[in-house]
Amino acid sequence: MKKRTKTLYWIFTGLLSLLMVTSATRYFMDIEQFQNYFVAFGYNERIVVPLAIAKLLAVVAILGNKWPTLKEWAYAGLFFDFVLALEAHIHLKDDQFFGPIIALVLLALSYSFYRKVFRNNP
Repeated sequence: MKKRTKTLYWIFTGLLSLLMVTSATRYFMDIEQFQNYFVAFGYNERIVVPLAIAKLLAVVAILGNKWPTLKEWAYAGLFFDFVLALEAHIHLKDDQFFGPIIALVLLALSYSFYRKVFRNNP
């Protein structure tokens, strides 16, 4: 059972990490387009680059098991990022709200399995 739980943890964490790296890469590849999106969402355009960097740092913190507290903060930061993204897409009434929902599900699964796998030995 422990091996299955650990495998599921790495699957969901890998998918979450891939999603975040892809998202951050897209931000860097077309900064101007994403700045326009963020302005439409009601956010400041200057948040795009720091958010991309934060996503990459969150992936590093989540994949690394050296600092459990930092890992918990990374999960929390991504949670708030995804909730705000979902709210922004719902507010704009566009059809792009499935991405944040998928991200929230992957985050919840990754975190849940993290707590099961590393509960006794972080």
